[in-house]
Amino acid sequence: MPSNEHLTVLRFHRQRLSALLHRARVAAGSQGLRAVLRKFSTPRPEPASGGVRPSDPPGHIPAGPRVLVIDTTLPRPDRDSGSVRAFELLKLIGESGLGIDFLPERGTAGGAPQDALHAIGVRVLPSRPIDAFRRAVRAGTDYQAVIICRYYLAEYWIPLVRAWLPKSKLILDTVDLHHLRESREGELRRSRWLQSLAASTLRRELAAVAASDETWVVSPAEREYLQSSGCDRPIRLVPNLHETCAELPCFDNRNGLLFVGGAGHPPNTDAVRWLLRDILPRIHAERPDIQLHLVGAGLSDLMPVPLPHGVICHDHVPDLAPLFAAVRIGIAPLRFGAGVKGKVSQCLALGLPVVATPCAAEGMHLTDGVHALIAEDAAAFAKAIVRLHDDRLLWDTLATNGRQVIESHFSPASVRLTVAASLDRLPHA
Repeated sequence: MPSNEHLTVLRFHRQRLSALLHRARVAAGSQGLRAVLRKFSTPRPEPASGGVRPSDPPGHIPAGPRVLVIDTTLPRPDRDSGSVRAFELLKLIGESGLGIDFLPERGTAGGAPQDALHAIGVRVLPSRPIDAFRRAVRAGTDYQAVIICRYYLAEYWIPLVRAWLPKSKLILDTVDLHHLRESREGELRRSRWLQSLAASTLRRELAAVAASDETWVVSPAEREYLQSSGCDRPIRLVPNLHETCAELPCFDNRNGLLFVGGAGHPPNTDAVRWLLRDILPRIHAERPDIQLHLVGAGLSDLMPVPLPHGVICHDHVPDLAPLFAAVRIGIAPLRFGAGVKGKVSQCLALGLPVVATPCAAEGMHLTDGVHALIAEDAAAFAKAIVRLHDDRLLWDTLATNGRQVIESHFSPASVRLTVAASLDRLPHA
C-alpha cells in the first residue's frame, strides 16, 4: 500500500493535470487550437544543471525564518509587467528581514534572471519543483509563509503545502482574477464556450481563495469583488509596484504613441488588432504624421504586410527607456482584461501621459481628464489621442497627476507596511 507521502504526491499530479487541461481549454477557446498545440508541443529542456542552478551547497540549511514563493517561471522584468511586480515584491519581502526561496514551476531559465534574484538575496530552488520542495522540507527549512502565485498553481500546490508544512501561513497571490478576464473576453466575442469556461475558472479561483489563509489582489475593485462573492478570508491589496521618475519629462521634441504588450496575452492581441483596424485610421485622418510604436514579443506575427503607414513594430525590446523618452503618449486600448495594467502604471511612473479604455484604467485610481484620458469607443479614443498630442497644458497636467497616483498607490513605500503585516514583520513599538 502506498505511503501517505506517495498518495499526497499522486494527488498533486492528478490535480496538476486537471489544472493544465482546464487552462488548455481556456487557451484554445481564446487563441485557437493551433496556437495551443504550438504552445504545449514546444519542447522544453529538462530542468537539469543547464537550467536553474543551486544557490547553496548540497545539504546547506539557511538560518532563520524564510518565505517560499511558488510561481510559473523566474521573473523577467524586461519581458512583462507581472515580472516587474514580482521582482519588486521579492525586494520588499527581503527588506522585512525574511530569507526568500523561489520555486519556479518551469525551472529551465538560469542565466540573467536567476542572477538578478541572487543579487537581491533570493535563493532559487533547482531541479523539478516537487523534488526541490521535498528536499527543502526534509532539510528543515523554516518557512514562515508560502506564497503561491496564480490560482491554477494553488489548485495543486495548496494540498501539498498543507500536508508537508501545516504550520506555515499560506498566501494566494492572485496576480489578477483570471475568470473576470475570461468572462469579459467571452462577452466581447459573444462566445458561450468562453463564458462557460470562465464560470468553471470562477469556481476554481474562489476555491483557491477559500483554501488559503490570506489572498493578495492588485486592485481595490478586485478586493471588493471577492468580498461581495462571500470570501471571509483576509484580503490585502498588493498592486503593481514602480519607482517614479525624479523629474517630469518635457513635452517638446516628442512624437507618436507607444503600446507595450506581448502577443501571448489575448487582451494585447485584441487591442493591437482593434487599434490598427478602427483607431489608427481615425487618427491619421486628422494627423497622418503621428507614429505608432508597437513593442512586445510576437507582435510582428500579427502585423499585416506591408505595415500600415506610420506603424513601427519593434517586437521585444529589452530596454524601453529610449522609446519612453521619444514618444508623447502611452496608449492602452484594452477591450477586456482584469487586474491593473502594467502598460498604464509604467507610463504614469515615468511621467508619460496615457490614453486608456475604462478596462485598462480599472482599479488604478484614475479620473478622466485629471490623471489620464479615458475613452471607450474607437472614435472617442482617436479623438483623445489627437487632442492630447497637441495640448501642452493638458499633457503637463496629466504627467504631474499621473505620477502622483503612482507615488500614492503603486510605489514600494506605499505597500511596504501591507507586505510586512501580511508576513507578521511589523516593527514593534
